[in-house]
Parts: sequence; structure tokens; C-alpha cells
Amino acid sequence: IKALYEVISGEGNEPRNWDRFRYLFAKDARLVPTTKGQDGEYVYRVLTPEEYITRFSSRTQGFYEWELNRKTETYGTIAHAFTTYATRFTKTGPVTNRGINSIQLFKDSKRYYILQIFWCGEDSGFSLPEAYGGGNKQ
Repeated sequence: IKALYEVISGEGNEPRNWDRFRYLFAKDARLVPTTKGQDGEYVYRVLTPEEYITRFSSRTQGFYEWELNRKTETYGTIAHAFTTYATRFTKTGPVTNRGINSIQLFKDSKRYYILQIFWCGEDSGFSLPEAYGGGNKQ
């Protein structure tokens, strides 16, 4: 999870290590952002890691995301992490959004692979609960 936050963060003109990003994911992994649509209804989009790369590799604006809090549960070959995040457009600029990444992981005999990241930001109209670091405004 630490590697995920590291690899997606950087200045707008700074190339990301997309090979490292790909390495984090299982073969059929998905990234699922949720947003509030123009009609006020909540919607989601399903992306493959390659679609995420295509969408974000042409960003001209910087993007920094870091973890504020994490709650993880594991059993056998599965792990689920609720990881609270904050974002900025510059390394030291103001926080632009916060939210929760729900990350499901698969563990084989060697390592964990991300199967899915499903996330919701405060910009959709929800405040972070205290139990997940809601009071932390880093």
C-alpha cells in the first residue's frame, strides 16, 4: 500500500514508474473510483490498471496522495485495508481532497497483489468518520 501511494504521487511533468505500478496488481485487477454525477446521483467507473495509467499519465497538474490512517483485516489468502488518504496538487500545497481507499489484496506464497481499489472522496459530499482519521487534516 505504501508503494501504491508512492508510485502515483509526483509533479505533473514528472513521469511515474508505471512498471512498478503494474507490478502491484493482480492480472484481473480493477480500480473503481466513485463520484457524484452532474445529476447529483452517485456513480462509479471501473478501470483496469492500464486504463488508469492512460488516464493519469498525461496529467499536467501535480498529484500527491498519502495515507492518514489504515484499518486492515486478514484471513488466509485475503486482506482488506480501509486506508484513509489526503491529496495535494503540489508537495507542500494545501490538502485538496481526502477520502477512503478500500483495497482488497490477494496473498500467494510470496507476496500480496492488489485485486481491487474502490474509493470515495470527501469531494463527493461525505466527511471522513473519526474512526478513520476524520479529525486528521494534514
